[in-house]
Amino acid sequence: MKQEMIYFQNSTEGQELLHTPGGVRDTYGIECARKLKLERDVHDVMKSYGFRDIETPTFEYFDIFSKERGTVQSKEMFKFFDRGNNTLVLRPDVTPSIARCVAKYQKEEEMQIRLCYTGNTFVNTGKYKGKLQEVTQVGAELFNDGTSDADAEMIAMVVECLLKSGLKEFQLEVGHADIFRGLVEEAGFNAYETEELRRLIVSKNFFGVEDLLDKMTVSDSLKEIFIKLPELLDNLGACAEFVRARTKSERVLCALDRLVKVDEILEIYGFSAYITIDLSMLSQYSYYTGIIFRAYTYGSGEALATGGRYDGLVGQFGKDAEAIGLAIVVDQLMLALTRQNLFEEYTLGGTILLYPQNLRQKAVQLAEEYRRQGQSVQMLRKSSRKPYEQYKEYAKRMQADTILYLEKEEELLVFDTASGKEEHKAL
Repeated sequence: MKQEMIYFQNSTEGQELLHTPGGVRDTYGIECARKLKLERDVHDVMKSYGFRDIETPTFEYFDIFSKERGTVQSKEMFKFFDRGNNTLVLRPDVTPSIARCVAKYQKEEEMQIRLCYTGNTFVNTGKYKGKLQEVTQVGAELFNDGTSDADAEMIAMVVECLLKSGLKEFQLEVGHADIFRGLVEEAGFNAYETEELRRLIVSKNFFGVEDLLDKMTVSDSLKEIFIKLPELLDNLGACAEFVRARTKSERVLCALDRLVKVDEILEIYGFSAYITIDLSMLSQYSYYTGIIFRAYTYGSGEALATGGRYDGLVGQFGKDAEAIGLAIVVDQLMLALTRQNLFEEYTLGGTILLYPQNLRQKAVQLAEEYRRQGQSVQMLRKSSRKPYEQYKEYAKRMQADTILYLEKEEELLVFDTASGKEEHKAL
């Protein structure tokens, strides 16, 4: 009985260390291979548009992402301290980091700066909300270009990235941050009223919007705009005219003109079928100042891609620069592609070179030769205690294409794992 108890304790020792914290997960095998390929494919699209790579630290000073910058709330950041007692955070957003880099290293550059990245972000959403707290993004940032052409190009690049991933059905919703801001400014709402209205619109509770407006002092024309905002989607020209007829806000009118111009340019790219103009769209981050966009598909409630114009952010770090950025949320895109069965058949592949101890030198030479030819070769010394059949089963589990068994100095036994066929090959 005592021996059994000891065995039980030993068999469970360390089991609690096998679990990951809430909000993070392991990715391995075919899923990991698919994810890395997806990252490369999206990254290649950005490179084809002339973007150049940049890497920023995984953690930075808290002030880089503070509320004043317009990123996530302090309580949603993972914070810790260095030896100098400075508050550091795991980056919740890559854009402020790159804005800092541009202000530091390219302060004098006045022409376009195009940067792209692949990296993880960390947002402390709480483990009971069912959201990943660590997500992978492939993104791009375009600086020193405030034109509508830049807006349209970045939106077009999002469409091309999603098409390159294999996604077929999706919509990119495009709005403007100044429409809501201009309307609440014209209505004279205070900070509390503005935030409450924002909360209701974000949650799509437009009955709540109407009820709230009934309790507030607001003109009938502006009230009509707020209530009709979610319906202003299809015909941009007609929707824009509806709003123009009911507002005097120069901020709103300029935003509408910008949306119309960007929509016209997107027609040139041929991507209009993937674009929906949404006048009720609100920005996720308060640093957005102009065009904003998010991409969605069926089978996934979260955005696959986000982005927008942030002309004031770089100035907070000491360089006046207009800017627009985008981020492809790789984890959400992976989920959508999986649920829609859009991943192609995929195996890990590769070759296992099996050899006995006495033919080690020959095996090393063969492996080097095959690798120079571009093949992936895993060397595996055969144990005299394990039968050859056991290695064949292992190769199938590892999804290797082939076993090359170096039985003799000048001869290989070639086993194809897919067909199960074997043949001898002279060296």
